[in-house]
Amino acid sequence: MTDITRRAFARNVLIAGGGAMCGAALGYPLVPAARAQGNLAQGNPAPDGVPVHGIAMHGDPLYPADFTHYRSVNPNAPRGGRLVQGAVGAFDSLNPFIVRGTAPPFVRWNIVESLMARSPDEAFTCYALLARSVATDDARSYVAFEIDERARFSDGRPVTAEDVLFSYELLRLKGRPNHRTYYGKVAKAEVTGPLSIRFTFGVVDRELPLILALMPVLARHAINPKTFEETTFTAPLGSGPYVQAEVKPGESVVLTRNADYWGRDLPVNRGNFNFDSLRYDFYRDINAQFEAFKRGLYDIRFETDPGRWKTGYDFPAVRDGRIVTEEIETGMPKPYSALIFNMRRDLFADVRVRQAMVELFDFEWANDNLYFGLYRRNGSFYDGSELSALGRPAEAREQELLKPFPDDVLPAVMDGTWRPPRSDGSGRDRERLRKALDLFAQAGWELKGGALVSKATGKPFAPELIVGSKDQERLSLAYQNMLRRAGVTLNIRLVDNVQFEARKQTYDYDMVPYIWDQSLSPGNEQAFYFGSGAADTPGTRNFMGLKSKAADAMIEALLAARERSDFVSAVRALDRVLMSARFSVPLFYTPGQWVARWRKVERPEQVSLSGTLAESWWQAPGAP
Repeated sequence: MTDITRRAFARNVLIAGGGAMCGAALGYPLVPAARAQGNLAQGNPAPDGVPVHGIAMHGDPLYPADFTHYRSVNPNAPRGGRLVQGAVGAFDSLNPFIVRGTAPPFVRWNIVESLMARSPDEAFTCYALLARSVATDDARSYVAFEIDERARFSDGRPVTAEDVLFSYELLRLKGRPNHRTYYGKVAKAEVTGPLSIRFTFGVVDRELPLILALMPVLARHAINPKTFEETTFTAPLGSGPYVQAEVKPGESVVLTRNADYWGRDLPVNRGNFNFDSLRYDFYRDINAQFEAFKRGLYDIRFETDPGRWKTGYDFPAVRDGRIVTEEIETGMPKPYSALIFNMRRDLFADVRVRQAMVELFDFEWANDNLYFGLYRRNGSFYDGSELSALGRPAEAREQELLKPFPDDVLPAVMDGTWRPPRSDGSGRDRERLRKALDLFAQAGWELKGGALVSKATGKPFAPELIVGSKDQERLSLAYQNMLRRAGVTLNIRLVDNVQFEARKQTYDYDMVPYIWDQSLSPGNEQAFYFGSGAADTPGTRNFMGLKSKAADAMIEALLAARERSDFVSAVRALDRVLMSARFSVPLFYTPGQWVARWRKVERPEQVSLSGTLAESWWQAPGAP
């Protein structure tokens, strides 16, 4: 599955899965929301050890203990029917928790649940799901969960604290690198009762209670730890609203509603998971996928190509209203799309070489000629939010955080005047070319006989860019022409999805396209994206091989922040370090979601912070 497809699927499934009945309605001894859910991070904590219904990273949870549903759903949505979605690429596993294989992400959110559910309407708040309550202290040195006594796996077996402990130990030892990193910060995990478990932390990390709350819970009785890391076309047994029904390897997966789903009427599930079955069809390329959508073979499409969005939707089903096209605003930081340099390779070890490659990308020409001017340029890793440092001079707290690292942030980034290079849009900007050649010369490269070669060895500068889709290839070919003016030979290799993912996960490339999605509450995943410890660990998102003490320190600072203001300062400081490292060619993002849907599918009028989410859709009454 391509990264664009993976992002589209991520937005088509629940951010953190399900929800659980909680609070006074069940008779549990929860502290009233006005007192207990005072800011755990800002000096008005719940009494130490008192169970509460939700926990926020910063500030108070939006919803009280007696809430009935999220505001971004239709609580009266009808249930029934089938939702069909389309994806580009293939899959060779249905286990999304291991490094080996390529697994579709919808297994995680529809089949396997977590202890708590992440709210789609808040920056980072979790509410009761498999765990009916959560308890911690002001320092967040531990977290304890009480399992809902009604929680059941899809085979009818109860979910117990032993299952939670089993899941924690299995993922810590054999899970994906992010699981190993996060759960490795736990100093002690202990079952304190049949339905209760406590995790004590060995480091200061205020996000860890929420990270543990989102841990997928697997069935101890249904998993063999010895074979867990092997690929399989059987999804792990879970407790979620759907179960696996049919699999055609590499072609399609069908999930059906679990008729005995224990949590169907819970407050955070109300208005969600409305279809009786979910079908996911996989297509060889984007053009085939689009033609299938036009024929009604799947129900909803998240468009990523501005050209197709501008001109491709003039066909009968759109003109006569059977298909609705919408531009939906989101409240999240804009995705950071880029062509990544692999700094593990000698070719891109020199920052001057990387900057020269950035100078030669003509965004203005590409946007006008390839994308109808619909894209916006990436600059910050948190564009469009208060977390972005782009265009903002560093405030006192940021300056204090960055003071030990004077060489890690460019002066223009520090004072807020830095922007990605801007061309005259002609495709032949001489100023950009001159600056790039100067940078190459400083790094030991010279233009000789029309080719850029090493002054020391005479070897040509000829990086390889791997791509996994025709859309990526089209942009890469345009970039190839831009680079040719400086004597750079960019070799483009289009590979199938499985090979693309395999090479990406093992860092087997000179350059690769990628999109980092960010939330309004960046946390431990930033180490997975940008931390030094992730640079040499296969399967992380540190695709460029960044090893920066400054970035590591800023990640530590944002994880330790108790006040939202300190948190924002730490994220902006990290943003400045990342922008200054110049490990990628910043590309572009869409202003919001471009969505096309057949009218038989309806959605809530109010959308979540991430935009419209598939778990809240429903089949229109009377639709076939």
